[in-house]
Formats: sequence, C-alpha cells, structure tokens
Amino acid sequence: MQQRQLGNQGLQVSALGLGCMGMSFAYGQNDEKQALNTLARAFELGVNFLDTAEVYGPFTNETLLAKALQGRKDIKIATKFGFRINEQGEGWERVTGVNSDPAHIRRAVEGSLQRLGVESIDLLYQHRLDPAVPIEDVVGVMADLVREGKVKYLGLSEVSSATLRRANAVHPISALQSEYSLWTRDPEQEILATCRELNIGFVPYSPLGRGFLTGQFPAGEALAEDDFRRNLPRFQQDAQAHNQKLVNQLTEMATGYDAAPAQLALAWVLAKGEFIVPIPGASKIVHLEQNCAAATLPLRSADISTLDTLFDPQHIQGERYNATEFVLVDR
Repeated sequence: MQQRQLGNQGLQVSALGLGCMGMSFAYGQNDEKQALNTLARAFELGVNFLDTAEVYGPFTNETLLAKALQGRKDIKIATKFGFRINEQGEGWERVTGVNSDPAHIRRAVEGSLQRLGVESIDLLYQHRLDPAVPIEDVVGVMADLVREGKVKYLGLSEVSSATLRRANAVHPISALQSEYSLWTRDPEQEILATCRELNIGFVPYSPLGRGFLTGQFPAGEALAEDDFRRNLPRFQQDAQAHNQKLVNQLTEMATGYDAAPAQLALAWVLAKGEFIVPIPGASKIVHLEQNCAAATLPLRSADISTLDTLFDPQHIQGERYNATEFVLVDR
C-alpha cells in the first residue's frame, strides 16, 4: 500500500490505517478471534498503522494488539492517554473524566508500554484536552518521554488550531487526530489549513461516519444495547431517516465507479490532502478489504465537488456528539 508522511519528523505510515476501538469497545459484542484474523489480514494488505488507546476496553484493546503484533517491528502503533479510569464497573462506566496531570501521563504510558509489549510507542496522543493542565505542560512531559526513548512521535486529538499552535511551539507535533468524514466537516474551518501550514499530519477517525456512510447501517433499534451510537443525535430515528437520503445518493454515485459507498467516502477523505491518513475501523476481513481498496480509487474532481455540496454541513441532521461528549472537544 502507498505510504504517507505524518508531520516532518520522520513518521511514515500506510495511506490507510486501522482504527481498532470497535474490536474491543463501544460498538457491542466483540470477537477476539475474528479481530486477530482481521489484524493479520491487514498486515498482509500493507496496513502498518494501528490506532488504539488505554480507554478502549478500558485497557483490553492494547492487550489485543499485543497478541497480533507478536514482536513485529514493522507495525506503527498509535495510542492515547488522558482519561481518569476507575477500577469499578465496565466500559465507559469506568471513565470519570479527563486527567493529563504529568504524573498520570507517565503512569499511563508505562501501562500502555506493558500492555502493548513494546519498548517504545510510535505515536502518543493526548486523547482529550484537560482544562486543568496547560497544553505546554502536557507536551513538555510528552517531549521528555521522547527524549527518554519511550515515545517516538507526538500527537493531539480534538484540539483547536490555537491549542495546536501552542503545543507545536513546545515540541513538534507529528499528527492531529479529529473526526472527519463526508458528514463531519468541522476540520475544514481551520484545522486542515493549520496542519498544512505547520506540516502536521492529520488523522481522521470515524471517516465512515461510525459506519453510517457504508450504506449498510442497521436501524437504530437493531444496535446492541451497549452500542454508544444509540445515544448520539445523528443516530436517532428522525435524523437517521433524513441522513439516509444523502447516503442513498452516495451509493448511487458509487455505482458509477463500480465501488461501494464506503470506498467512495474514504477516497473522498484521501483526496483532501497527502498529509491525511484516515483510520477506518473494521472488525471483519470483508470490510477491511473493501476499505483498503479505496486507497487506489481515484475520484474525478467534479465528483469531489459534488460530494462537497451534497454533504454540506447544513444538509446533515443531528450533531455528531451529544452535550456530554462535546464538553471534551476543544473548539
């Protein structure tokens, strides 16, 4: 698979990464054997960039990836710190807020290193901004971890352009991760331009709209009881019915390319810049293979413009997060 550069510090990864959250967290039932088979197939297809976080599980997703890696040195691992995680409860019940206290960062990184079974984390993100800790202090600790050899490259997630500039002044930031897809266009307001200016890579998560842009999304009531999409505004019945009309037009356009709508949606993201590396999730091999094929799907410029207009933010019904999640987004 074609490689792309994230930042100018030397981090080179496959043009498509693999978001691993859904293999262990947030979307209902998980199948470890299926996930490991999918990861093995991803490596065969040239995907060498995996995205995880301590909070996915919590902790179990990093342990899963360790089983898949088995000492492989050619796979780049991105993980994240930044949440306060309790021992009681399950899943999100264990998350009680953000925490980027310097001592906590160090504890989180040591835990990730142990669970992943690696000597150094390729890309370390602050998962969400902690308003109690200045970003300069956070990046200062992260930079110390680079100097100590425990981390190679630094990243941030869901921060504003102003915060990104302050962080990059302390230590070069190689990648910014934020939600970006046909139906989530917020980064186009400032972030993409800032990343270009500062030579920072951009890593879109949920580039398939949490599965909705695949054209195969089930009705909301068919989602597992513990699937967190049940609580998101865009997946409520009225909003879903409205947004499905846009996906139907995406599906129709995809037939002209002899492609699936998911492939067209990913190709659109890839076409937005060589500094962009989306990380679609896939727990099944068939979905992984479909996503990877998007890396070689060239879109006509006229169709890119058509999709830009079709999925203009004013045409989307429902927010991408509810108020609770938006509190954690630096806007």
